[in-house]
Amino acid sequence: MYVVTGATGQLGSRIVHSLLDRVPAERIGVSVRDAATAAHLAARGVRVRAADFLDPDALAGAFEGAERVLVVSAAIRDAAQAAQAHRAAVDAARAAGAERVLYTSHQAASRASQFSPARGHAATEEHLAAGGPFTALRNGFYATTVPYLLGDALTTGELTAPADGPVSWTGHDDLAEAAARTLLAENPAEGPTPPLTGPDALDLADVARVLTDVSGRPVRRVVVDDEQWLADQAAAGVPVGASEFTLGMFRASRAGEFSVVDPTLAELLGRPATPLRILLEAAVSGR
Repeated sequence: MYVVTGATGQLGSRIVHSLLDRVPAERIGVSVRDAATAAHLAARGVRVRAADFLDPDALAGAFEGAERVLVVSAAIRDAAQAAQAHRAAVDAARAAGAERVLYTSHQAASRASQFSPARGHAATEEHLAAGGPFTALRNGFYATTVPYLLGDALTTGELTAPADGPVSWTGHDDLAEAAARTLLAENPAEGPTPPLTGPDALDLADVARVLTDVSGRPVRRVVVDDEQWLADQAAAGVPVGASEFTLGMFRASRAGEFSVVDPTLAELLGRPATPLRILLEAAVSGR
């Protein structure tokens, strides 16, 4: 049996649906916080069990009988808390007898990263390496972040943000398919994969140009000082913690942490990875 955590989230749900295209439902198990949210999967024959990363007894039941477990990283901003939760899930999977644990990591996973989640992913990778066979899928930066960064750019014609650097924005659908393929592979990669990225690395000036093309509305890039941006965020009612979190992303991008473009994702998919332009066209059109 293949067990996937976070099966109702943006990435986890796509992974499960990709698995359902490839193996019988009875070979798939999912772990979710609220089993009711996965009733549609249970109706298709998927084993659904409720569990939380910090509840060992529930995790033991969720991972029972699993040959492989894919731990989909949780959206926890604090790096230490995220690493603690992910370590607990890894330990539970191994205690349940899983032959291999897979984990959705980040392309910039490093203890030295200026982006706090990347530090948490690095800690989890270290924990995985200290145990049995594992695969850490170093996912490219999710392209779904871009609409958040755009703010009201389509209305004002200005994409305002601190200085940034190129990012190899990557689509959830591509990453989900790659995860499903790796989970089912006869000989999956051992250890961290190369970065699983989109085909291009674009900074926000590039994004503004693409947005202009796909929307038909002129959008220009406006760079503001870090402190001014934080002040503007506070004036807009954004919590300080959320603003500092996002600023860490800008600082890491301008240090080049997300600029790598690698062919591994396309190789896993057997086709080109989806460029940000296509993803933005879908976002602008509401598809």
